[in-house]
Amino acid sequence: MERVDLADFQEALLQQMERKTHWAWPAFTNGLVPANKLHIHLEHEWDVYVRDFPVMVGRAYVQCPIAAVRRELAENLYEEETGGLAAGRPHPELFMMYPEGLGMDLARFEEVELLPAARAYRDLLDEATTRRGWAVAAAIATLFIEGTPYERHELEEDAPARPQPPLEEHPLVKHYGLPVECLALTKAHRSVEGEHRKAAWRVMLDHLPADEREDVVQAMAEAVEAWRAYRDEVAEACGIRRDSLSLTA
Repeated sequence: MERVDLADFQEALLQQMERKTHWAWPAFTNGLVPANKLHIHLEHEWDVYVRDFPVMVGRAYVQCPIAAVRRELAENLYEEETGGLAAGRPHPELFMMYPEGLGMDLARFEEVELLPAARAYRDLLDEATTRRGWAVAAAIATLFIEGTPYERHELEEDAPARPQPPLEEHPLVKHYGLPVECLALTKAHRSVEGEHRKAAWRVMLDHLPADEREDVVQAMAEAVEAWRAYRDEVAEACGIRRDSLSLTA
């Protein structure tokens, strides 16, 4: 297998993360999704990855033979599973404050019927974190799933940072009436996510064997495509049409 130079590997990962954008996202952030359809988005996020995100990080942990990497993963897992470093409660529990605060039927979150592309994306996440080795599992769980198109800022100080408007300006608060106190997960992410992002990059750039870099880049590219298809279907189910928005992917 071709050995990818470290600088080329870093740039390839950054370019994949910069593809993690979606044409419909401004519709969600600007309140264009009908309130009676918003549950579709939240239910899918919950069932596709939020509920089981600690499990996915744990899969990377148990497969990894490198103690330094396991320590990074263990800290991430501890916060996600317990909230013990910042949030005070498990992060999946904090997520459920969104639908609860919006008055949604929480029973719907117990048995979500995933759209086909959502099921395909979830299947890819499961396959990548269980069957392709610790490197791919760690890349998908820690770098891709919660990563953003602003990852370059983690490595290059002058690159644009992820916007962090005041909590009162959060789309769920501003457009849908969510009480600010229900943004506990958002606050927790702002508290710990910076270190989680740095840790994810340390694992990839400092510890990944050179002969596994190509596999990781390939897995990230597959994840981007599956995620975009998933978001396409959720947008359509929420009543958002690409041809009705003056937006481009």
